[in-house]
Amino acid sequence: MATQQTSRMGLTDRLFFEHPRSLGMTWAGHGIGALDIGVRLVAAGLACLVHAVVPGLFTQTAGKTITGMYEHMMRRKAGAANPESWPEYEI
Repeated sequence: MATQQTSRMGLTDRLFFEHPRSLGMTWAGHGIGALDIGVRLVAAGLACLVHAVVPGLFTQTAGKTITGMYEHMMRRKAGAANPESWPEYEI
């Protein structure tokens, strides 16, 4: 019984806390950042779908979104407790 509970705790830790901890973040802090990035990506994706049909609309939205997200992530990485643990991002 104790082994099974320990195993579940290990799985829970791996799935929910290991990655944020490796970046020096809390689960909630990581979640808020991931939601922010996800919303930006969805909005840019929708703009691209509209742009595919009406090329005169959203002509710079995707590029500006990607550049802005890159700059945002670089600022977060620089301000992190352990920036050396963060992955390298390239555009």
